[in-house]
Amino acid sequence: MKNVRFTEMRETGQSYWLVQGLLAVVILLGLSSAYYMELNGHWVTGMNNQIVWGLPHVFAVFLIVTASGELNLASIASVFGKAPYKPLTRLAALVAIAHMAGGLMILVLDLGRPDRLIVALTHYNLKSIFTWNILLYNGFFVLATVYAWTMMERRLNGYAKVVGFGVFLWRVILTTCTGSIFGFLVARDAYNAAIMAPMFIILSFSYGTAIYLMTLETLSYWSGRRISDVLVTRLKNLLGIFIGAAFYFFLAYHLTGMYVAERQGVEYFLLASGNVYTWLFWVGQVLIGTIVPLALLYGSLGRSRVVVYLACLFVLIGGLSQMYVTIVGGQAYPLTIFPGYEVTSSFSDGQVGSYIPTIFEALLGISGFAVAAFLVILVSRVLPFVPATLVDSDVDECLATEATQSS
Repeated sequence: MKNVRFTEMRETGQSYWLVQGLLAVVILLGLSSAYYMELNGHWVTGMNNQIVWGLPHVFAVFLIVTASGELNLASIASVFGKAPYKPLTRLAALVAIAHMAGGLMILVLDLGRPDRLIVALTHYNLKSIFTWNILLYNGFFVLATVYAWTMMERRLNGYAKVVGFGVFLWRVILTTCTGSIFGFLVARDAYNAAIMAPMFIILSFSYGTAIYLMTLETLSYWSGRRISDVLVTRLKNLLGIFIGAAFYFFLAYHLTGMYVAERQGVEYFLLASGNVYTWLFWVGQVLIGTIVPLALLYGSLGRSRVVVYLACLFVLIGGLSQMYVTIVGGQAYPLTIFPGYEVTSSFSDGQVGSYIPTIFEALLGISGFAVAAFLVILVSRVLPFVPATLVDSDVDECLATEATQSS
């Protein structure tokens, strides 16, 4: 680790201002869309009384889950003692904080009445899973910031492992509670499942590793810095393992649903009815988000940086597709309020919910990604978060250190 030096990312020149300016425009468009929806009411969106969590929630939950997974890479070095990943820990903490900020911005602006956020922060109903998530999100920011501080301040390096262990436990609990939001909704046939919590944890590993790898490659290419092929190969293989594990979990989730009689209806609705959710599942989630990335990562072209980048991009597309199917598709299927009885009324009971996202919802969701990118680029330019260079010899030194510690 002696040869690894961290510096501010100042090699970008005028392109820095161009990129930040474009991101600022996207952020302003998202804020303007949120203001328009707040001013006119959610009737200007595609949401309704049946589908109250729309496209912005898809982006928000994806970013929050991704943030948890990105911090996992820092935990691999600090908690599990994998020295080759230690040069990546600073950037992992920064990217995690940025994506969490982007996701929470969408949530606050999409739920309505953001001016009443102070009420949610000062009045707690500890029987509500949403209250626990508010506490966990705030704690995530604090712990991740302290964690980054212990890694950057030489006098505090000795506390990095202890803080890193605390961050690891915190992010696992946070992702468990995020998945439990859906697992505890017993009235929704698509949600009511205990496997939601562990599935969200493994999804965070997959999404977080993919987005982090894209961020690392983008920043290194943009600033002309060299990242070791050995390290990229390790991250690539790690991503492949997480993609396979995620596939196992959502396969188990759906197979269990098809076995249980009360959930066979929603499984047919999502997987075989030919609607938009069916197409997003098979094409977006399974094909683009799972099969194609695995084929690219472990195929003959898997050594190419461009191919690895494309695989990560496909994981992102697959992740958004999965969140859309889970969040929107789960609400579109009719509620089972009185199991075993036929319910009829003038309130569209028993009918599939209709939802078509609007441009305002899309802009608000995309602005969350823009906020995350803006923060990462800004902080990387003023603080030393990115390695000046990380060539194979630096990684070899880390591997030697790891071998010495294990022996």
